[in-house]
Amino acid sequence: MFLVFVFLLQLCFFFHIGFSSHCTTETSTKTFQKCMNLPTQQASIAWTFYPHNSTLEVVFFGTFISPSGWVGWGINPTSPEMTGTRALIAFSDPNTGQIVLLPYILDPNVKLQKSPLLSRPLDIRLVSSTAAMYGGKMATIHNGAAIQIYATIKLELNKTKIHLVWNRGLYVQGYSPTIHPTTSTDLSSIATFDVLSGSSAPQHTDLTMLRVIHGTMNAISWGILLPMGAITARYFRPIQALGPAWFYAHAGIQLFAFILGTVGFAIGIRLGQLSPGVEYKLHRKLGIAVFCLGALQTLALLFRPDTRNKFRKYWKSYHHFVGYSCVVLGFVNVFQGFEVMGASRSYAKLSYCLGLSTLIGVSIALEVNSWVVFCRKSKEEKMRREGLIGTSDKGSSGIHT
Repeated sequence: MFLVFVFLLQLCFFFHIGFSSHCTTETSTKTFQKCMNLPTQQASIAWTFYPHNSTLEVVFFGTFISPSGWVGWGINPTSPEMTGTRALIAFSDPNTGQIVLLPYILDPNVKLQKSPLLSRPLDIRLVSSTAAMYGGKMATIHNGAAIQIYATIKLELNKTKIHLVWNRGLYVQGYSPTIHPTTSTDLSSIATFDVLSGSSAPQHTDLTMLRVIHGTMNAISWGILLPMGAITARYFRPIQALGPAWFYAHAGIQLFAFILGTVGFAIGIRLGQLSPGVEYKLHRKLGIAVFCLGALQTLALLFRPDTRNKFRKYWKSYHHFVGYSCVVLGFVNVFQGFEVMGASRSYAKLSYCLGLSTLIGVSIALEVNSWVVFCRKSKEEKMRREGLIGTSDKGSSGIHT
């Protein structure tokens, strides 16, 4: 039931992030013909297209994430990616404190952070542009403050499909916006759509569900079930009344966790293929390492020596080292995944932390109990060697007189 609870919380959180923006065709100064919710950052756009002269009037609705931050959108004339985008970026003027809107061209040097992003005229036919805060001149920039960025653009003749790129950042140095956050939603802030029909490419909304499934399956498998299997082996094996039941429980939990984690790992690989230009090096490397360690643990069952085999002790050392390494790296990568998904302060992460805390609490209690039992048995064994307790009673007889 706990795992189902975590799954539902993650679904609710990510659907809220992906689909909670509100599309509108009306602003305080203008009414547009069409509007569309954008798949990330609770952003949306509204536009009117005039086919007879290929003029596009558009407004972008975005929100700030910092009082010193920036919000921007633009059009990439050639491909659906950040590099090459002709952008309009709004932020607070460092001298006057008023909203300023400046044009920028995002060339490869900016993406590689080799040089600061400097404003320069766009090489597209930008007729006019302006920015306005909700609340007018009295509005102030803060986390969550909404802004409208207007533009009138002349498109090429008979070209109605555009690649829209948008994003927001935390800081502006002078008049140079700094790099935006690199969560999956921030790196996926791209949409291709037709301004005449309003139809858009569906790949971005599809990825939301895949990310939710990928994160949920891996959090449950590597972050919950795998440590549960390790706990089963460590603390239930000494209980003689269970017989071999502890082993079957341990092997069954670990095998199910590995199968579930393998599916989650495969979905992660597919997400990488569907997200060109989006790469999380640390998360990816940790994921590959955890999967390989899990595979080694599974294969170890096929080469498990007999208890009387002289290589048994080496196999046990290998099994323990690989197993605990897999558990630790699994924990780390689950939390890294929350950062990647932009869910570092979500209820889903809180639920996972509660579950993990429960596992840690149970482990501490069982560890303390095992040491109490060990110390008690060691003391009784010492008393037997010294002749203070009868050996035939196995510790239940009285003290010799």
